[in-house]
Amino acid sequence: MDPPSRSSVIIVGAGVSGIAAAKVLTENGVEDILILEATDRIGGRMRKEVFGGVSVELGAGWIVGVGGKVPNPVWELAAKSSLRTCLSDFSHVSYNIYDRSGKVFPREVAADSYRKAVDSATEKTRNQQETDGGGDFSGATEPPPTAKTPLELAIDFVLHDYEMPEAQPIPTYLDYGEGEYLVADERGYEELVHKMAHDFLVTSEGKILDSRLQLNKVVREIQYLRSRVTVTMEDGCVYDANYAILSVSIGVLKSDFISFQPSMPGWKTEAIEKLDVTVYTKIYPKFPEKFWPCGPEKEFFMYAHERRGYYTFWQHMENAYPGSNILVVTLTNGESKRVESQSDEETLKEAMEVLRDMFGPNIPNATGILVPRWLNDKFQRCSYSKYPVISNHQVVQSIKAPVGRIFFTGEHTSERFSGYVHGGYLAGIDTSKALLEEMRKEKERKSEFVDP
Repeated sequence: MDPPSRSSVIIVGAGVSGIAAAKVLTENGVEDILILEATDRIGGRMRKEVFGGVSVELGAGWIVGVGGKVPNPVWELAAKSSLRTCLSDFSHVSYNIYDRSGKVFPREVAADSYRKAVDSATEKTRNQQETDGGGDFSGATEPPPTAKTPLELAIDFVLHDYEMPEAQPIPTYLDYGEGEYLVADERGYEELVHKMAHDFLVTSEGKILDSRLQLNKVVREIQYLRSRVTVTMEDGCVYDANYAILSVSIGVLKSDFISFQPSMPGWKTEAIEKLDVTVYTKIYPKFPEKFWPCGPEKEFFMYAHERRGYYTFWQHMENAYPGSNILVVTLTNGESKRVESQSDEETLKEAMEVLRDMFGPNIPNATGILVPRWLNDKFQRCSYSKYPVISNHQVVQSIKAPVGRIFFTGEHTSERFSGYVHGGYLAGIDTSKALLEEMRKEKERKSEFVDP
């Protein structure tokens, strides 16, 4: 199907939100859509890469929130796609904390420190709820830690940067359950987005041929007028539509990569600036053989360092891909930004020094390393949005609210599930339904104007 000269709706971005929105529109009879994607692929921040002979996830990696009374919609999509997953048990991670001399902290010491950290986090949340119902967006991603020792800093990192449900009331766990499943499928997490796209776009032999999806189309300007939206590309192409759905990340919105004519109103730009972002970097080193403990309760382990978040949280990939000899260490925010600015060789050197602290000087050298760079990706500029535990409802609504004929979607527009894949998926559905309602109202207004 050829793209119309003027579409009903242009959707900017082909991640889970954009594709979900497009699917709902077409299912409701709005077929003259145009999806513009800046990269050469769909999926957005669900992105796999083949490394060491297996598919590893650079972005979203888990289906979080499984096992409750209400089914997680992304878990249902995974079932439809026969996506291979592995249960992740984080409950024992605090019992696998190494100090810099390679000793594991005794269970009773780690358990006591963990319990105190949970109590402190719970008390802090309770105080915020009582005194700051409006929410404080300043420093949302990295609150000043009260922890002092390397052990306390490691536990503080895992509690706050991994959003453990025992430390704060997280809607995802409350609504859908506390199960977390790692995606370990050669097709990648992004297969869910491909499955959705194949449901409504023209395909042949598994490939999307529908010209309503345009890849490598970089949007640089959106002009919104009273009766239409005009989208100008980096290559000079111009597209017109009645409406636009903008499903780019909050990082892109904050970066001014896309300009707006006229400028967006102050209430919108102020809300965007207030929302913080998280950078989440999963670094994969591969080895000729495994030297780390495996087996029950050993999938995750931590490194206690004087610097918070310094190569703290580790996972082996043996459960996901047996025999792969791959580890993954997760850095966030400040450490992510630092690592993104240095060479992979420097990062590998740092990671090897940490591993030799934990497992001794005679472990083998890594044969390769994979270091994603989400912050420096001009089409992403972050991993996901980060609202504080006690969020400001008005700020959320302002970020979500349309501006003229431009509608906004993405995980950052989900008040309850921001930061999660299911948040992005549900946001795409909600945004398209809101647009369908607006289109219905516009049709009624035109009908009233014409009829005597």
